[in-house]
Amino acid sequence: MNTGEGDCQRRRRRFPSCITEIMGRPDKPGDDDRRVCAVNAVYIMASRKHGTLYVGVTSDLPNRAAQHREGAIDGFTSQYGVKRLVWYERHDGIEAAIHREKRLKKYKRDWKINLIEHDNPNWDDLFPQFFVEQGPLSHLQPPEPSM
Repeated sequence: MNTGEGDCQRRRRRFPSCITEIMGRPDKPGDDDRRVCAVNAVYIMASRKHGTLYVGVTSDLPNRAAQHREGAIDGFTSQYGVKRLVWYERHDGIEAAIHREKRLKKYKRDWKINLIEHDNPNWDDLFPQFFVEQGPLSHLQPPEPSM
């Protein structure tokens, strides 16, 4: 589906490996084996399948999703237990992501549900896909798609 914004990329199952860490510098040797990518994105969080929805925008999706999951920020998501990342859309720039978020917030609930179910019919939590493990069992992970 083309959103009409040239800099928009549809979400993928995995981000490429990169050196941005989710929680700052590693505390001990080996902690830097867990890497994620920061990314401009608009996203939808849910409390459960067909539960409470939250639409947001961020310049660092992995960190922002972690904040929602941990209840680190008081507000709507912590009040209603909205901790599951069920949909996101990457953008090259934050301005395009903000514009898309404003459009999505005007969508009817049914439209948001259709958007989620088009890419994630089981409403799986997409947060774990941001992590790429390096270690003795890394060969058990599914391969990253080539770009």
